[in-house]
Amino acid sequence: MTSGYGDTLGAVLAAVIDLDAATVGLQWATGGLLFTWFTTRRREVGLGYGWLMRSVFAAMALGSALLATRYGWVPARDLAALAVATGALVALASSIVRRRAGVSGAEAEHDRRSARVAVMTGIDRERPADVRADDGSREFDPRLDLVPVAFGAVGLVAAGLAATDGGIYDSAVSVLRVVVGAAFLGAVTDAMLLGHWYLVQPGLPRRHLNELVGALGVIWPVEVLVMLLPTGMVSVWSGAVDDGWGGVLGWFWGACALTTGVLVRVTVAALRERQYSAVMAATGLLY
Repeated sequence: MTSGYGDTLGAVLAAVIDLDAATVGLQWATGGLLFTWFTTRRREVGLGYGWLMRSVFAAMALGSALLATRYGWVPARDLAALAVATGALVALASSIVRRRAGVSGAEAEHDRRSARVAVMTGIDRERPADVRADDGSREFDPRLDLVPVAFGAVGLVAAGLAATDGGIYDSAVSVLRVVVGAAFLGAVTDAMLLGHWYLVQPGLPRRHLNELVGALGVIWPVEVLVMLLPTGMVSVWSGAVDDGWGGVLGWFWGACALTTGVLVRVTVAALRERQYSAVMAATGLLY
């Protein structure tokens, strides 16, 4: 590729694509924390899962704010990113402080299964340490995970508005793309990490992973739709927007979007299998 052609292509893509690393980091952190609450709200997943997720997404939110100092500060977005990181760490600290209260849903599920095993074999199993209840102390409130999500939502709207200088329609489309993208990133990332968590907590009901994959199946067509809204990928296919490669990049995006939908459906099918290996297969497909 000659220098002149490379400069021209760079100018073309810069006019079409505005990828901001700080916005992506905030999307990932906000969506991830949203679906952390989605999974832990039933109080059946071990405490360690929540600790892992809050730590990871707090770091992502903090990284988003740090990236903004290098690539462009958007006050509302980046202050929101700091608030997301702080909120996630506060929730993490609360969960650690209240760890002795255990996880009520996991306790009930363990007791139900133990009762069945005891009836059949006479063997009574002890509760795992990370789900064992203490002496009536108050349990962690999963709604705390929604506090940083609320801050993140404000920041995502600000990021979407900052990404365009167009009118009401362009601003609305930009905000939709940022918000829906956050939900998509959060759902698929949390589903991958939850799939691995079954190795740590093998008795965890499979419905938690089924719910996350189901949410991903709902979000995927919305994600595709908002990317097709004008000015979107349809404009690349029609030639109204030149991608610098004769439309190849547009068709490549279309193939990726279609393949993603197929993989989601295959993951759903894999989870219908009764064998435990189906969870690991589903995790691999989500990657």
